[in-house]
Amino acid sequence: MNETTRLPRRCRSAFSALLTAGFTLFLSACAPVDTKQGPLPELVFPQPPDEARFMFERVVLGSADLIRGEESQMRRLLTGESLTTVPFSKPFDVTACQGTMFVSDSVKRAVLAFDATQKGFYLVGSKDPGKVAKPLGVDTDSNCRLYVADATRSTIAIFEKDGTFVKAIGGEDYFDRLSYVAVNAEGTKIFAVDTGGVSSQNHRVRVFDAESGDLLYDIGTRGTEPGQFNLPLGIALAANGSLHVVDAGNFRVQILTQEGEFIRQFGSNGRRLGNFARPKGISVDRDNNSYVSDASHGNFQIFNPEGQLLLFVGTRSEQNQRAKYMLPAGVDVDEDGRVYLVDQFFSKVEIFRPTSLAATDGYLGNWDLKTDASDADK
Repeated sequence: MNETTRLPRRCRSAFSALLTAGFTLFLSACAPVDTKQGPLPELVFPQPPDEARFMFERVVLGSADLIRGEESQMRRLLTGESLTTVPFSKPFDVTACQGTMFVSDSVKRAVLAFDATQKGFYLVGSKDPGKVAKPLGVDTDSNCRLYVADATRSTIAIFEKDGTFVKAIGGEDYFDRLSYVAVNAEGTKIFAVDTGGVSSQNHRVRVFDAESGDLLYDIGTRGTEPGQFNLPLGIALAANGSLHVVDAGNFRVQILTQEGEFIRQFGSNGRRLGNFARPKGISVDRDNNSYVSDASHGNFQIFNPEGQLLLFVGTRSEQNQRAKYMLPAGVDVDEDGRVYLVDQFFSKVEIFRPTSLAATDGYLGNWDLKTDASDADK
């Protein structure tokens, strides 16, 4: 290098340092890498010294979270594969049946299905026949047949567990604003929530015959009295057959018979525990306890059959951490007592396990066993 092209001494020193740093980085990348991360401390609810009832189990961001083994972790490290191959965009509701978790996504225009027992991932309603436009509420019957409230088409789309389209019922003439759906265990009767709107008087639950698609009857009218609704949202059927409806505009949950007879209500507007600010989703466990998500409180609250608060899980936060939420929506409780909560803002589903259930027990007990990432891309 002649005098005209030689780098100044200051630049040569900087360039040499850069080369040294790059070579060191290269050597460290080629050296054995410990991909194990130290486990986070257990997160339980309620906090000590109270006896723990639920514990945080996992967060799901997309299809790759079916596989969490070391082989998959190393493969992603070496190939640069994304941790999440099919991520959530804007999840809305969740339902779980015999180890398969179905999550509606209004932006992806599909329901994302995670089969933990078979380690399979697939999309439901993404193609014709049965293509959905804006899936919101979801539910399953005892055979894991899936029912999807399609807000754009104003229909309830019905699919087999494997995603095979069966049929759709309803239509534009049936709803002002379809939002959530529930179905009885036998799969014979569908309860669809017509949320209505400010200018609409159709704030109700519409009940259909699942086989014929015929509208059987309506439950509720707009109002504040028992049995009336103002912007109803989440809906669930209890093990004892009662119907639980989130009456969002009246800041309460109403419990009725399947024929619409009022039984009881609980909740009121407020910021304290046991109050509601923006209640959205609801699920009922086998003991007839209600789990209600609240988008303003950033949590879900658990109430006994009489409407007394048992426990709350989660807090509102702008930081995406465990049990931290900005916009919680759908909630579900599976056969084993695991709780699934959707957060729309952070595009995640978090799962909580009863402390009485071992991590390896129940339908999700083998979630972590498979280490081959190939199935997650199907």
